[in-house]
Amino acid sequence: MLEVLKRLVRDEEGQGMAEYGLILALISIVVIIALTPMGEAIRDKMQAVSTAITNAGTAAPAGP
Repeated sequence: MLEVLKRLVRDEEGQGMAEYGLILALISIVVIIALTPMGEAIRDKMQAVSTAITNAGTAAPAGP
């Protein structure tokens, strides 16, 4: 039993996994923060394209 406790104290595998988890969480947060404004810009651009297509379909043809 004492050997098992000593091994658990020396074993750092769980600590390494926790560090990787924290790094992954930090990277995820940074990506979400960076992509949010880009998503809004893409939404605005797609809305402008949709509006232009709608208006082009309803515009009167130019004639002589």
